[in-house]
Order: sequence, then structure tokens, then C-alpha cells
Amino acid sequence: MNATTQENGWPGVRPEVVAEVVSGLSTRLQKRLDGAAAKLAQRPLSREGDEWRVEVDEEALLVLHAPGGVIADPASVHCGCLLAPACVHRAAAVTLCPLTEAIEGGAESSGADADADADTPRAEAPRAEGPETTSAPEPVLRPEPAALTPSELAAARHLHRAACALLAAGVSGAGAVSQAELLRAAHRARVAGLYRPAAAAVTVVTRVRAARSGAPDHRLVDLVSGLRELLGLTVALSTPVDASGASGAPEPTPLGELRGSARQAYAEEGGLRLYGLFAEPVLTATHAGAVSWAVDTGGRLSTVAEVTPHGDAATAAPLAVGAGNRTVRLGDAALSHREFSRAGLAVQGATRSAGGRLGAGASVRAVRAAGADWTAEPVAGLWSEPPGAQVARALAAQELPYESRPAGSDLLFLDVTLLGAAPTGPGGAAQLLARVAGSDLVIALLPGHEHPDLAFRANLALLATAHGLGLRLIGRLERADRPQLRLLAVGTPPDGSDQPGPVRLALAADRAGRANLGLERLQTADLQAPAPRADHPVGPLPELPTTPPDGPPVHVLARRVAQAVTTGRSALAPSAATAAADRSLLRVAGLSTAAQLLDGLRAAAADHRRDVFGRVVPDDHDAFATAWLAAAVYTEALATALCSAAWAADGTATDRTRQPARV
Repeated sequence: MNATTQENGWPGVRPEVVAEVVSGLSTRLQKRLDGAAAKLAQRPLSREGDEWRVEVDEEALLVLHAPGGVIADPASVHCGCLLAPACVHRAAAVTLCPLTEAIEGGAESSGADADADADTPRAEAPRAEGPETTSAPEPVLRPEPAALTPSELAAARHLHRAACALLAAGVSGAGAVSQAELLRAAHRARVAGLYRPAAAAVTVVTRVRAARSGAPDHRLVDLVSGLRELLGLTVALSTPVDASGASGAPEPTPLGELRGSARQAYAEEGGLRLYGLFAEPVLTATHAGAVSWAVDTGGRLSTVAEVTPHGDAATAAPLAVGAGNRTVRLGDAALSHREFSRAGLAVQGATRSAGGRLGAGASVRAVRAAGADWTAEPVAGLWSEPPGAQVARALAAQELPYESRPAGSDLLFLDVTLLGAAPTGPGGAAQLLARVAGSDLVIALLPGHEHPDLAFRANLALLATAHGLGLRLIGRLERADRPQLRLLAVGTPPDGSDQPGPVRLALAADRAGRANLGLERLQTADLQAPAPRADHPVGPLPELPTTPPDGPPVHVLARRVAQAVTTGRSALAPSAATAAADRSLLRVAGLSTAAQLLDGLRAAAADHRRDVFGRVVPDDHDAFATAWLAAAVYTEALATALCSAAWAADGTATDRTRQPARV
């Protein structure tokens, strides 16, 4: 095969390979690693079979051997320079490669997003990604040890120290060496059987890389969430449990839940009758594809996915959209994900994980069957649950480990009327508003994914012109102090043929009255004005609500928590006037606990020990990380409480958000 330019960029690499190659550098070369990686990224990259080649200079050639697109061994990275193998070129190369090892059993992007198979990284893939090709046997239940073993405890503490150091450095200071140390600690934790914290660490490194490179799918809130989970796990694992049984003490998390599992277990389901619900694109920093959602006769949601690795953000979005036309990998079913979203399947020998993933083992048989309209059972039952109860279910599921959350726990099923765009977003940005049927609740509809090459944003812009349009929709809850939903799919409401509004959804017959907003583009012709009827006259358009008043100033603490992640420990040293202003703002709003946590965070950030010459003595940053974690957990709980209040269906959500929340 002739060498050709690799369109998908660098191959994937397993985290332990990065850790080992970087640790082999001298201290002098480690200081040069970030600069060397930036220079290497500018060099032309070519591929020949399973080998990627980079001409470092006129005398040195870098060769990456990556069978299947993944570097699994440090010996697979060769450099022709005189310093090899302890050269900076090898370390720079693995630093540029996306992390692709499957670390399973851990915790959770952008939008982005756990139960992946051996080819899908747990750190970046949503639950539905990477269907298994063989069903796993039921795990053998063994008594859970009462405490961590010495090797587990040592691994947990190593991981905690590495996470504290990365937090103290912040994104701006967390270069390749800091990332490699966290990956080395993650590999040690995984070898010791701590799968969930190991996966959380790989998630953090992946998101730090996205932040430093300015990746379009980077979201600071996701990075903050990843660090909060990682530090929470390492603290829980490395802190002795108080066995005194004191009254009022919180129930400790079981060790098995903290450890996670190495493999997703599948249970035999026998025969299943599945009805396609909708399909959505999957787009992360390393993978792209599509996932189909289905409901069975019992009302349970299940997923089937087609996801493959990618190495170039420029080609990822078309890959995700194209995956919607691929055949569903379930038995002998010969229908695409788009088709399955409107059809059905009769499955024999089905296997299903606790999180709702359907196994695709050799014993599974599936044939195409009739689908069901969103207004017919068993699909219509998803819309029968009150909105408040759906939000409570979604928020409660966020407290569970990612791999234990039921499929679709974060999805909401609502009937709404579109009100048009209004300046209710951050900084007065326009947002599409909708009123939930049967209530005065007004929600903001956001694109399911922010990537401009997916169809979400274009479809949302078109829907913003359809004032008064009634819709039955599926969306993903966006936790905020005002009701927000990321729109995934829309369809005609139960009275779709008699919509009294000035416009109605009129899709082609083969689309079964619904549209997958991430995979399909709506056209102006899909929105039609109905003929006036005497019994359903077209009335005036509803008035848009004004911009809601600001709620409690929770952003003061949340901003400092995020600032520490971005610029590190040194960023939390403002002037006394700034600290006093923040403290006063929080206390006036009744958030005295938030004020105390912010003061504690600033004090821990500034508490540097010094030697006899006045020089700062490096510490392990444990006190700072503990203060940051307390503030981050409080912010998380407060955000959940405000979101729950905002979705109150009695129309008093705005008034409630003005009051201090009790957490």
C-alpha cells in the first residue's frame, strides 16, 4: 500500500502507554515536552496500513505501529533520533494521540457523554455506545471485603495525590507530564481493581486535553464535574469509614459501588417486542456514531448503537450523521437506525444490561416488525408521567453511578406549544421558548448537541419561526436554575391532525409523524398553516414571557470553583475587596454556607508553607483539594435543588428561585 495522508489524524493510544513513555524522559526533557508536542502537531502525518509516520526532521523518522488504530505497547512507538527510546519525540507523539482504552465500570462531555465495549473508551462514550458482540455471563456474587486491601488503598492514595496536583495546576498548568502522572495512577488503580476511579481519571485527562487544545466540544462544566467525581471517589476510598454508628451520620457508599466493575453484565431477557422511539447522533472527542432508542411492551427503554473511533474533529460530525444509515447490529435485522426509530423488532434470546444496553451476541435473533406511533401504546405511556415527576426521576438518577443509571433516566417526554425566540439566555441571547401543555410552565429548548455540522441547530432555528406550533417532543434535561431541555426529537401531538395553532407539523408519510433532529433536517414545507375551521379558529399568537428575574447568586461560588479548575490554585487570591464583596453578596442572599465554603477555599489556596528563607515549600495540595471538593459538592447540590424548583408545575418556579435553597 502506498503511503497516503491520514484523514482521521493520529491513532488512539492506551493510557498506560502514555504514562510509561512520558515517565521514561529525563527531567530536562519533560520540561520541553509540551513545546515538542506543539511542534510535532504541525508536521505532516501519513499512514501506511497500521503504521503512522511523521518526519520529525531531515534525519529522524517517527513510526507509530497501531494495529486496529490503537497503540497498545510502548515498543510500538519508534523514533530514529539518537536519543531514542528516551527521546521527547516518542513522548510528544503519544501525547497527541487520543486516549482510546476501554476502562469500564467507571463514571461517565460534550454534549457531549461507561458501558462501552473493548473498543470504546469508557471515559468519553455515552452509555449507549459500543454494543457487545457477545453477551457476558452473569457475574459470580462473592462477599464484598469489609475494607480495601493494602494495594487498593495505596493505589487510591496515589490517584488522589495525582488528582490534587492536577487541580492545583489548573488547565493552564496541567501539561503532558501532569496528565501522564494521572494516567499512571489510573492504570495502577485499574490493576488494583478500582475500575470506577480509574475511568474517572481517564475522563479528566481527556477533558483537560480538550480544554488545552480548544476543542469545540469542550465544556468547562464537564471538566469540573469530572474532577469532582474523581476527587470524591478517591476521598471516599482512602478515608477510613467511621464505624461508630453515630446517629445522623450519612450512610457510607458500599465499596463495591466505589470500585466499579471490569465488565458490564448482561441478563437473559428471552423474547422482547421492541418499538423504535428515536435515534440521535453520538459525537465525542474520540468516537462518533448513532444510537437508537426503543421501548418494550413493559415501558422500559433500551438502546442499540453503532459507534466507531475517529481521530479528527473535522470528519467526526459527518461520520455521526452517516451512522444513522448503518444497519442496526442486533440479530439478523436488516434496517438502519433511522428506520428502526420508526419501526419495530421482535427479538429472541435477547440480553440486556442493567443500564438498558441490548447485547448483540451470536444467540440473539431479531426480525423486523411494525412500529408504534408516539400517540399509541406502549409508546404513549412515556408522555403520561407528569413533568415534575420526570424531572425528579432525572435528578435522582444523577446521584447514581453512571453505569447504574437506567436507560433514558435523563430523558423527558413532553407536549408543548412553541412560543418563539426570546432573549432569555446568558447575556440576553435568544432562546426558543415553549409552554408545557396543561400548565403555565415555560421552558427553553436548546440544541441536542452544539456541534454546528449536526442538524440540531438548523432545526431549532426553523422551529423558532413556528410560533404556536404544538409538538410532542423528547429532550434531555439540562440542569439549570431555569427550565431547559436539549431537544432530540419531535413529533405531532395527540391531536396532530386538528392542531388549532397557526402552523402545524406536516411530515411525509414515511416519517411516521416524527423527526430525529440530530440526523434529519426539517424543511420549511414540513411546517404548514392549516385551513381555518369554525370549531378551531386560529387565535392570536401567545405573548412571549419577559426575561425572568435573576435568582440567588449561586454563580459567585460556582465561578470560583470553575476558576480554580481553569487557572489553578494561584487564581484564588483576589484582593480583600473582591473577597468581601463576594462574601457580602452571598450572605445577603441567605447563602451563608456558600460564603463559608468560599472563604475556606480561598484560605486553603493561600495557605503556603515557607522555609526559613521565605520560599514556598511545595505541598501535596490535599487541603486545597478538600476545600475545593466541599465547595464543588455544595454547588452541585444547590444546582440540583434550584433545577427541581424551576420545573415546579404550579407556575411558582420563578418565585422559588429567588429564595435561598436549603442543601
